[in-house]
Amino acid sequence: MEIDGNVALVTGGASGLGKATARYMSSRGAKVVIFDRDDTKAKEVANELGAGAVAVAGSILDEVETQAAVDAAATLGDLRMVFAIAGGATAASAGRTVSRNGTPLSLEGFSSTVELNLVGTFNTLRLGAAAMAKLDPANDDGERGVIVNTASIAGYEGQIGQVAYGSAKAGIIGMTLIAARDLASAGIRVNCIAPGTMGTEAWGLAPSEMRETLEAKVPFPRRFGKPEEFAALAEHLVTNRYLNGHVARLDGAIRFDPK
Repeated sequence: MEIDGNVALVTGGASGLGKATARYMSSRGAKVVIFDRDDTKAKEVANELGAGAVAVAGSILDEVETQAAVDAAATLGDLRMVFAIAGGATAASAGRTVSRNGTPLSLEGFSSTVELNLVGTFNTLRLGAAAMAKLDPANDDGERGVIVNTASIAGYEGQIGQVAYGSAKAGIIGMTLIAARDLASAGIRVNCIAPGTMGTEAWGLAPSEMRETLEAKVPFPRRFGKPEEFAALAEHLVTNRYLNGHVARLDGAIRFDPK
């Protein structure tokens, strides 16, 4: 799939990995829709990227708002790329299944984290794929588009206290191959990135000691990943036509300890 001249929808595009991906794809010639709950920051990114970039405010959990982002992409040209990056966790979702004092983890916290990450990603995927399926094939493989989901290595070896977040990301990992098979007849590839510890803006607020401890656990290179490295991998998952149903770890060979 060619990036230059086509349209990319980036969820969570106003910050972190999403912003880096929006910048990267724009630099490669794509027109970009930045879809994010933070309208102000989304517009700042769109203004930075200039012509061919638009901001749409909304939530990946809202069908109408997500469809509006897909429709906005269609006004720019052919929506050939969707980067489903929006997600996260809340304080209410952090904790053991049963705490040391016998209190079970909040069901609401667990459910909201699964909904935000897994359900939100699926909502983005299904609406983006529906739009792509209406396009003419873009190449001699009959390809119409590519979707790149975002999981986490917590979906493989989540730590103590990450049962909600890890379960949600494990769901995205599992969904990727099934969606790729579902969408094969439409000529749409589906891949996924499972990042480890990435140096996004949020880590700038963390104590330096915490960051140094985590960096020391990365075999090589002994640092956090750069958001631009995430974006570069996303580019490869788009442009390599034979990569389909694939989950790529981006983690410097780290494997999370139990805690």
